[in-house]
Formats: sequence, structure tokens, C-alpha cells
Amino acid sequence: MRHTDIAIVGGGLAGSTAAAMLGRAGIDAVMIDPHTVYPPDFRCEKFDASQVELFEKTGIANVVRPAATHITRLWVARLGHLVEKRDTQQIALMYDALVNTIRAQVPPAAFIHSKAAAISTSSDRQRITLSNGEDVSARLIVMANGLNASLRQNIGMTREVVSANHSISIGFDLKPLGRTSFDFPALTYYSERAEARMAYLTLFPIGTTMRANLFVYRDMDELWFRRLRETPEEILAALMPGLRKLTGDFEVVGPIKIRPVDLYVTHGQRQPGIALVGDAFATSCPAAGTGANKVLTDVERLCNVHVPRWLATDGMGVEKMDAYYDDEVKQACDAFSAAKAYYLRSLSIDPGWSWSARRWGKMIGQFGVGALRQTHERLSAKSPDRQSMVAGSSARS
Repeated sequence: MRHTDIAIVGGGLAGSTAAAMLGRAGIDAVMIDPHTVYPPDFRCEKFDASQVELFEKTGIANVVRPAATHITRLWVARLGHLVEKRDTQQIALMYDALVNTIRAQVPPAAFIHSKAAAISTSSDRQRITLSNGEDVSARLIVMANGLNASLRQNIGMTREVVSANHSISIGFDLKPLGRTSFDFPALTYYSERAEARMAYLTLFPIGTTMRANLFVYRDMDELWFRRLRETPEEILAALMPGLRKLTGDFEVVGPIKIRPVDLYVTHGQRQPGIALVGDAFATSCPAAGTGANKVLTDVERLCNVHVPRWLATDGMGVEKMDAYYDDEVKQACDAFSAAKAYYLRSLSIDPGWSWSARRWGKMIGQFGVGALRQTHERLSAKSPDRQSMVAGSSARS
């Protein structure tokens, strides 16, 4: 029997971040995962400024930033028209590279290479039976094993699917034809029409590769996905007729990864001695871009705020778990993530006149913002020349 304060089940983004945070804080914790090295996996690959800020709060931004490609300029297109070129602060890297970078911050002695086969909980200590026959005794279990629901079901937790096949994420690499690079540094291209049943395509660099993430709302048994794998350039051209005006001719290279997502929530989670983080608690829509916010907010609040308080007193009763699930920051993040998932879906594919008006209003608004930004940039570029002329005139006087 191995004794510890915190046992983390799962070593993806949530589990690895929690293990790194607790290890840096000097808290006795172990992370249980069967993979010595996290394998390739198609999940979040680009992070916006709000998510980079959350990396800062977790204390691991200093290792994530050097491993990532930094994106400082973004083109935005709507309804087939380029509406804006703006500065941005995003980073991008493949999910397995991200997780393995964070794992390198976990103390080697805290990493148990095995699989959690069974768990039992109480208001004092928790027990985890591993697939290798060993046992772990911990004050708290942090469940960070994502979509694997069997352990949660065995202790009475249930999963409610609130939106089956809510969205489908598609990932692939893009190569320009007849030239060495694309004209844009990064591009987000929103749907041209509701009938396309897509949210947007985002193109961004990871190292020297232009990565593509496409988000659609379709049934997984549609022939469309087979045709996408067979003739991707043809299908993308039909889906987004105006895309080539911005990209020029291109070729899809490498494998096409397709990942459907159900939105679900877990019930019965308020039990002593166990806290759920990330997808283990509830899933988010990748198209809405809030998945990393949910994961990092859960882990940051749990490890920075609640765990130190809980370890300061005896017991791990339900009232302590309630403090985490009722955390106002966590609840606000969960609510925002759910609301954005449904709003983006309706904004992208609902045919009603009100949603059509919203789509056009969004484009017109961004056209205006883009025009103002370009005017400001032109004036800023001219101002140094004017200052030099004034300074030269004064010197001659």
C-alpha cells in the first residue's frame, strides 16, 4: 500500500497540470496513468490569450511557451470575405507535445505507470486498486481520466448526455501549391452559409507546418466524411467556395483526424474524498474553444485554492467537495462554456431570419472594426515620418 495525500487518476492535460502544480507546491501527490509517454491524440491544438493567462495562473506557462509556436497576427474571413486583420496573442502546439511538456515537470517519483482498476471512497481516506495489483491510499482522489466513465459509474456517478454528437472536429495539415508559404500568418474562416453546417475553419502554424482545424455539425454516418478523406481538396472547395481567394491552391497532407463530441454532465459527483476535473466532470464543445478554459480553471481552482485548505484540516467530507463544485469562478466558466457551445451552433447553422441577421451583423461589425484598425495602423505608420519632419524643421530653424 502506497500512501499519499493526493492521487490523480489520468495523465492528460488536466491530470498532468494538477500533478505539476501540486509537486511544485510541495504537496505529496501521485499521478496514475498507463502511458509512460502521452501518445498522439487529436484535441486542443491552439490556445488564445485567456487560456495562456490560465497557464500563467497554474504556474506552467514558463515551460509551455517555449514549446509552442507563437501567433501574433490573424486574418478573419466571414461569408467568403476578408473582414479583418488583427494582432493576437495565441500559441499553438500538438496536444501530445503539450501534455508531455507538462509531464516533464512532474517529479518522477510521483508518476505511477499503471491503470486505476477500482476505487473506493470515504470521508477520511480513499483507496485505488491498480491494474498491476498494487494499492494506493490517499486523502483525496482527483479524477482526471476524461471520457472513461467506468470508475465513476462503479461508485454511483452517472453521465447524462445533454447534446449527442453536438459537433465534430476535423484536423489535418495544409500545404500551399506553387509557392513556399501562404500569404496569411494565420486565418479563421467562418461559414459562408447555414446549409454548409460548419462553424469555421482555422489555419495556424505549428512549427513549419500549417495546421487546419475544421468544426462541423453533421451526423457521423454521413457519406460526406468518407468523401472528405478520399478527395479533401474537392470537398473543402465545395464547403467553402470563397476559401481559395485567400489561400490560393493547396494540398491536404498527412492523415485526417475526425473526432465527434457529445456534450454530457456528470451527476452524483458530490461524494466524499473525490473531485472531478475537466471532461471527467463535463465535456465542452471544441468549436466553442472553451475546453482548455474549463480544464485549466478546474485544476487551478482545485490546486491553488481548495486543496491547500482541505489538507489543513482532518477529513475529506462532502462539504469540502461542495466548496469546489460551488466555486463561483468554476461555475461561471462552466456556464459560459455551455452557453457558447449552443450559441455558436445556432449562429452557424440555424436557418431562421433572426440568426441570419446575426450572421450578417457579425460580419458588418467586423468589417467596421477591421477598417478602423487599418486606418489606425496607417496613421501610426505615418506619425514617425511627421515627427521626423517636424524635428528636422526645428533643427534647421
